[in-house]
Amino acid sequence: MNIVLYEPEMPANTGNIGRTCVATNTRLHLIEPLGFKLSEKHLVRAGLDYWDKLDVTVYSDFADFLKRNPGAKLYMATTKAPAVYTDVEYEPDCYLMFGPESRGIPEEILVEYQETCVRIPMWGDIRSLNLSNSVAVLLYEALRQNGFEKMTMEGHLHRLEWKE
Repeated sequence: MNIVLYEPEMPANTGNIGRTCVATNTRLHLIEPLGFKLSEKHLVRAGLDYWDKLDVTVYSDFADFLKRNPGAKLYMATTKAPAVYTDVEYEPDCYLMFGPESRGIPEEILVEYQETCVRIPMWGDIRSLNLSNSVAVLLYEALRQNGFEKMTMEGHLHRLEWKE
């Protein structure tokens, strides 16, 4: 799987997303301009000690991303989409794209990907979910649909044993 952050603004969100990507063996793609430096302490703190294990690529702009990922199957997460994220069948190596925290993916891009724009339903007049939460919701749905391939499916207690 692939997560694409278009011009992310908040280092803590990107750090959290990076940690989620490491935990799910997902590649992270960052499209500049970024609202922070990759060495920023809030980014590193949110990513804990996982950042060095992250498969991350930075692109100068959206055109650079498209050029370096020809044929990428892109799904655009946006509050403006008519389709719900659970109504889509995600391919094993698809790209889930999210916009900057303050404004989302530009409409000029969204209209080019109308068929693959998806939304997370929300109650009332709330504008949007936190970016890192939105990434987790869509990513885990895509992973679930693909059988959580090669992921650990059971946990173990440290001191005690589960009853059989």
